[in-house]
Amino acid sequence: MSIASIGQIAWVLGIIAWYVIRYPFERRAKRVRVVSDRRSPADIFGLACALLGLAIVPAIYVATGMPAGADYPAQAWAVVVGAAIFFKALWVFRRSHKELGRNWSITLEIRQQHELVSGGPYAFIRHPMYTSFLLMGVGQAFLLSNWFAGAAGLVGFAVLFFLRVDKEERMMLEIFGPRYKAYMERTKRLIPYFY
Repeated sequence: MSIASIGQIAWVLGIIAWYVIRYPFERRAKRVRVVSDRRSPADIFGLACALLGLAIVPAIYVATGMPAGADYPAQAWAVVVGAAIFFKALWVFRRSHKELGRNWSITLEIRQQHELVSGGPYAFIRHPMYTSFLLMGVGQAFLLSNWFAGAAGLVGFAVLFFLRVDKEERMMLEIFGPRYKAYMERTKRLIPYFY
């Protein structure tokens, strides 16, 4: 088995693990009534870009090898680094879902009895779910030895993040006011102690 194939298998297993983590939280969240829906065309576009970059483009590459012209030689160290980063992404993803509990939503929504979550990874960063997507994109870039498929995850993440994070923070300020403002002052957005 080639190093490139091992990287692809690691990516596929990571995506399966991502879905296994997400599924029960998605089912539980559907049972909690939405009291405010801020979904917009930009929000839907950002989610579509993230899905395209973090799942569809790499899945097409893994399944077909296209675009083969963007391939480069796979390195064992890159696969190891990519797998470690992807594993960390899944850990952050799981912890974020666990902390959010019934407050979680795939789009910009406020659920009944919504609470301000500030424990677990939320004690350090306001958007650990986005941090997990960033880490997935970086892991994907190391795991898939193809410039196009590897970079697609980072591009998809960036589109989602920049279209959505400001709106999300404005929504939280509207709902939680000074409590969220104080929370913003003691945490970073995406990367602990940095940004």
